[in-house]
Amino acid sequence: MSDPWTIARVLKWATEDFRGRGMESPRLDAELLLGLSLGLDRVRLILEAARPLTPEELSSYRELIKRRRSGEPIAYIRGEREFYGLPIRVTPAVLIPRPDTETLVEVALERTRGRHMYGRALDLCTGSGCVAIAFAKERPTWRVTGVDVSAAAIAVARQNAERLSARAAARWLSGDLFAPLAEGERFELITANPPYIPHADMAELSVGIREFEPRVALDGGADGLDVVRRILEQAPERLVPGGVIALELQYDQAERVSEMMTAHGLVRVERRKDYGGHERVVSALKE
Repeated sequence: MSDPWTIARVLKWATEDFRGRGMESPRLDAELLLGLSLGLDRVRLILEAARPLTPEELSSYRELIKRRRSGEPIAYIRGEREFYGLPIRVTPAVLIPRPDTETLVEVALERTRGRHMYGRALDLCTGSGCVAIAFAKERPTWRVTGVDVSAAAIAVARQNAERLSARAAARWLSGDLFAPLAEGERFELITANPPYIPHADMAELSVGIREFEPRVALDGGADGLDVVRRILEQAPERLVPGGVIALELQYDQAERVSEMMTAHGLVRVERRKDYGGHERVVSALKE
């Protein structure tokens, strides 16, 4: 009689399988997927390591493993990714939130500290709403608007706001950048994590990004800055005096975007490095 497929044994097998396929975090992936399949957290997996899995549980786990083998990101399989301490729901309609994007939230909070009691914030290319919601949770007296060209993304953002008790502080609009806004509507803060990957670099992305994440949220045109240019052309008229704009960028775009901000009359341009030491966020003020 063969040994039973216990939690410990199946985790060891899945980890070795993922490692052999060159995955970056084989053990973590194996644990997260088994936890999802069994409805257990990682602590319970350790405590119940000797428990045999039923045939139904094994079958469920194998299906998740197949999805991961295809390159599908763990976040899409689980339907969730943590961002700024918040459990953000994700679907293939939205980008998966990255830790580096937390830098955008930090810059937005720091550069609007003097207006902490009240303000209006606009988050363009909002996707899952992670930036808008994280900001709204930190500044519950502000009015936050999230805009995305994808109606499916806006639906996800709205669901996240409801789940995370940020509905009262946020509104969600589907449309192209500033187009859905009322004429003359202005803000104390504009943030954006726009598509910024140069078109020629798209083919070099990992399978998980290239094949599963929304292209419209990634492809920034020939030099990656098509959408950034459009934002900066219109942003000054949408900011109140003293208003802040903060943009997330690719690691090598900060200098060019700083120059673009200055050319559009924005002042006090600052660059902020992400957790990996790359200049990730560029921000500025309207005089």
